[in-house]
Amino acid sequence: MLEHKNLYIDGAWRRPSGDEVIEVVNPATEQVIATVPAATTKDVDAAVAAARAALPAWSRTPPADRRVFLDRLHRGLVEHADEIAATITAEMGAPRQTSGRVQAGLPIAVAESYARLLQTYEFQEHIGTTLVVKEPVGVVAAITPWNYPLHQIVAKVAAALAAGCTVVLKPSEVTPLDAYLLTEIIDAIGLPAGVFNLVPGTGAVAGEALVAHPDVDMVSFTGSTRAGKRIGELAAATVKKVALELGGKSANVILPDADLESAVRGGVANVLFNSGQTCTAWTRMLVHRDSYERAVQLAREAAETTVVGDPSDERTQVGPLASAIQRDRVRAYIAEGIEQGARLVTGGIEPPAGLLAGYYVRPTVFADVTEDMTIAQEEIFGPVIVLIPYADEDESLRIANNSLYGLSGAVFSASQERALAFARRLDTGMVHINGAPLDLLAPFGGYKQSGNGRELGVHGLEEFLQPKTLQLPAPAAA
Repeated sequence: MLEHKNLYIDGAWRRPSGDEVIEVVNPATEQVIATVPAATTKDVDAAVAAARAALPAWSRTPPADRRVFLDRLHRGLVEHADEIAATITAEMGAPRQTSGRVQAGLPIAVAESYARLLQTYEFQEHIGTTLVVKEPVGVVAAITPWNYPLHQIVAKVAAALAAGCTVVLKPSEVTPLDAYLLTEIIDAIGLPAGVFNLVPGTGAVAGEALVAHPDVDMVSFTGSTRAGKRIGELAAATVKKVALELGGKSANVILPDADLESAVRGGVANVLFNSGQTCTAWTRMLVHRDSYERAVQLAREAAETTVVGDPSDERTQVGPLASAIQRDRVRAYIAEGIEQGARLVTGGIEPPAGLLAGYYVRPTVFADVTEDMTIAQEEIFGPVIVLIPYADEDESLRIANNSLYGLSGAVFSASQERALAFARRLDTGMVHINGAPLDLLAPFGGYKQSGNGRELGVHGLEEFLQPKTLQLPAPAAA
């Protein structure tokens, strides 16, 4: 069993002030595979102090020199890609094919994108007679989730470092091992002491201490809307900047002229990816009444032919959920859907055949779902998809927008122009047209209770910058 005993503070590995540890469980076997220290408030204070002390020099480091470190970070991630993928499969159950391509691949691509961005981004501009300079926000607390653990870390850390901020990272206690791999890479590339610090721990202790800390200038958080609200409350006391990427209940609107089979199969695959643990998953499938029963049958076939099993098996498409808590939560939603009268097309609360150990949930499809049902309104965060019929385009739009969330969504149509026109009326931060993939250079974030702020690309960099206006006198008349 792997045993991490140290935190990373001020450029060095150091023992925590307390003796509490966090156990890391392999969700496919339910066995403890590692332990990491649980940082205390005293450890958080030390990490923030190190980040604050390092800020003046790092914030003045020229962008070209910061790019050198991001290039080194990118190369380190590439060199350790196989180890990263294997670690994430072990700690959160992502199938091996997913871990290699996405769980390791995304952070590699994001780190490279910020290194390249520093070659072209202008940190100042003239507006009239004013010089506007874009300065780093300061000390950033990055608090990250377990579903895409290293991707979410790198999306915050790489952008913050590129902007000239210093960082204190608190990864999810469910998946801290990939954060240790990243920290080992950072330690090896020669980043100045204090610029990056790692304090694994619980949200209630390390997380809240970071958010409330008066020397933290910004909190960048990805996780549940419930936790995001708590962060907003704590951060308000010191009026620090908060960027929140929270939950979603995204609608997949299949317009009547769409290729039904392609749209349904693509929609089911989207929801089942990463065992349904994706905030942007298109979990509400809206289909015209004339095609509805055919869509239900197609969704059933797609779910039942998806391979569920051991995430270390290359054939597996859906692995376990990340924890027992998450598995039980998803099963409770399935039970509630049945109780409220939704038609269970396939799946259910019983574990998949032959998988009695591990935190597995069967791919589940519900039909005849009304928009007021719990499974149509609340984020389930598991391999569960609901199908809702609509009578016309206006009704589909109303149903799609009837949500507390507004993170992502999809529109399928034979006409891209029609799909774009519909997408413009959706109250959501991102819309995928006819299954288009995620663009890592485009802003990522949502409306309503899906949060505020944006990640990735230029917009992600600018979250960690603040403008200063230098008012210059008008030039003398000739």
